[in-house]
Amino acid sequence: MPAWRNISLWMDQLDESLTSRASLEQDLDVDVAIVGAGYTGLWTAYYLKRQAPQLNVVIVEAQTAGFGASGRNGGWVMGNLLGEDRLLAALSPEQRRASFDLLHAIPDAVKQVTDREGIDCDYRKGGALYCAARYPEQEHSLRAYLDKLYKQGLNESDYCWLSPEQLARQIRVARPYGGIQAAHVATVQPAKLVRGLARAVERLGVPIFENSPVTDWRPGHLRTARAQIRSRWVVPAVEGYSVTLPPLGRYQLPVQSLLVATEPLSEATWEQIGLSQGQAFSESSRQVTYGQRSADNRLIFGARGGYRFAGRLRHDFDLTASEIGLRRYLFGELFPQLKKVRITHSWGGNLGMSRSFHPHMLCDRANGIALAGGYGGEGVGASHLGGQTLADLILERDSERVRQPWVIREGGLQVLKAWEPEPCRWLGYNAIIRSFVHEDQTLANPNTAPWRRKLASGVAGFMEGFMQ
Repeated sequence: MPAWRNISLWMDQLDESLTSRASLEQDLDVDVAIVGAGYTGLWTAYYLKRQAPQLNVVIVEAQTAGFGASGRNGGWVMGNLLGEDRLLAALSPEQRRASFDLLHAIPDAVKQVTDREGIDCDYRKGGALYCAARYPEQEHSLRAYLDKLYKQGLNESDYCWLSPEQLARQIRVARPYGGIQAAHVATVQPAKLVRGLARAVERLGVPIFENSPVTDWRPGHLRTARAQIRSRWVVPAVEGYSVTLPPLGRYQLPVQSLLVATEPLSEATWEQIGLSQGQAFSESSRQVTYGQRSADNRLIFGARGGYRFAGRLRHDFDLTASEIGLRRYLFGELFPQLKKVRITHSWGGNLGMSRSFHPHMLCDRANGIALAGGYGGEGVGASHLGGQTLADLILERDSERVRQPWVIREGGLQVLKAWEPEPCRWLGYNAIIRSFVHEDQTLANPNTAPWRRKLASGVAGFMEGFMQ
């Protein structure tokens, strides 16, 4: 059975040929060599060939298209970037609004491609519901967040407050305190999107060689087990797998996010829950939870995973009983009627986190390297913008995209902020995560003394400051 089966619910749902593409067996000379057939690599190839059909572009993939985070994520197409508020803070109000508009257009831009290429990926643009749904402090933090958004120039057409009654018209949680509706978010079946995009790229004339891990790379050159590629441009689109291509692992750490899926739920159960328009949802805690109702009526629910010492990749995503139990507990707190529901799938993936805790899109023209990554958990949408931007940079197109503060147009990899050496980064990252878990456990207990609640939130907020 192919390696891309049994890695996520999404991959198991695919109805297509089980045959892997050919591996790279002979040397090539090309214009652009892309490492990785995930979202970033495929979007980059797609926009390069759409704008410059004469380019000779090739993709080499260590496993199969969509094997990594692109086929394992929660299926949110967000019109956002991780850390966008910090990145845009120094801009004028007019520039900031233009940058927000560029980001907010991401879901619609993805839809244009899926329509053009005939990619059926269960696209639904229902927005996202950020719910204060387990303890009252969540309402306070969400209201503060909304106030911050409005001070940045956004308005109710972008983000609006929902009272408990308004929230209940879309999602019915056990203890509603209110929430924020974000307009610029869609949900998809992510494996259908990445596999359909791979076929679209092939139709444009881009060969994809699978089961061809890159063993060595440098400017203008890639090597696999059986062949090498000489290229004017190299695009290492490996995101959470950056540790496999030194020195990229200095700038992007692999962290994990873990998900579960229930059995298909009855219409009567969904009448009790809501989510009838394809909305994404999250309960507002530093656990970073996320969910959606799948097209076949399952509840998909995920939460932040962990980081392994020295940036070791996690390959075994057979989740432990405690990992599944935590996610069951979290969604069961929102929907008590699901506490005993059967979970049919559990999985996870490696995603890339930059030291600056925001994405980067880099062009080193002198060495012919173009790189986008550090998306955190927002890569489905951010990778689309990353692919568009890398194509513009390579083709020297002076677009609005290349003038954004997350784009690095001069200098090489050394411009990126490197992670601290071990054990500092392992100790730091895990200390931050443990403070988040402690806060959540403290606030979720209604009998916790007020001073303990305040202390736990203060410590977690202080620790979160190191991620900004």
